[in-house]
Amino acid sequence: MIYVLAALLPPVGLLLNGQPFSAILNLVLIVLCVVFGLVFHALLLVPSAHAIIAVHMKREERRHREVVEAIRQHGPPPGYSR
Repeated sequence: MIYVLAALLPPVGLLLNGQPFSAILNLVLIVLCVVFGLVFHALLLVPSAHAIIAVHMKREERRHREVVEAIRQHGPPPGYSR
């Protein structure tokens, strides 16, 4: 659901995902892309793409932290060889 919100309302999606600085950057991107998007129409997709990528990266970071914490608590998985 957060990906749909990030695609349709990029700054709101970033704010709800806990990324206020990315939301501000996205607002700046929206202004720039609307101005230059009148000539280069593909630029209108940049803010949504930025938001989707930022949300994905934040989720991957959270998932990575969870795995590292589980390994610290319980040790490496069975069959793990160094």
